[in-house]
Amino acid sequence: MAENETVWTIVVAAGSGLRFGSAKQFETIGGKRIVDWAMDEAAEHSVGVIVVLPKGEATSPGQVEGGATRSESVRRGLAAVPVDATIVCVHDAARPFASPAIFQRVISAVVDGADAAVPGIAVTDTIKQVNESEVVVSTPRRETLRAVQTPQAFRASSLRRAHEHGGEGTDDATLIEKIGGEVVVVEGEVVNRKITTPEDLEWAVIHAERMLKGEI
Repeated sequence: MAENETVWTIVVAAGSGLRFGSAKQFETIGGKRIVDWAMDEAAEHSVGVIVVLPKGEATSPGQVEGGATRSESVRRGLAAVPVDATIVCVHDAARPFASPAIFQRVISAVVDGADAAVPGIAVTDTIKQVNESEVVVSTPRRETLRAVQTPQAFRASSLRRAHEHGGEGTDDATLIEKIGGEVVVVEGEVVNRKITTPEDLEWAVIHAERMLKGEI
């Protein structure tokens, strides 16, 4: 954990899992729930963890009920983070295999002065931007693109300011961008895969078993 910093992590586990067909964060891999994998790793790098859960599921200290959107869920989690937190990480519960190195990279980047730090991996496919009629309007250069993951780390004051007036984004770094904050990309990892489909879950079960056997 960073010296002279107080790090808290919000684990966002309030999704309904529409694309998956159920709340995948509560599926079991390697003997424990996906959300617990995410929370256990977050706890190694934080003085405290707030988990944001679906309606009716928040029944213990450190748990809060999520909102109608991801951003609203994060805001509710942020409201439960103590005011003395200097760095806040936000992590998706559906990413059970975030490594210690990823947490350390994003936190270190904020310690070094960034308003936010996100892990990202290079994009290998050609990406097309299309309009509402599915007509291509541009082709961004691949070398300028990154597929962004969580955990994302934030200077706590910047994250609170970004959420102060509401706003929506598919991640919290988007809200930092909107207020003119600096977002740094650090090295992500392919294995830090988000469990979105049943195929992802099948992969995660195998990966967890291999980890527990010490094969990887």
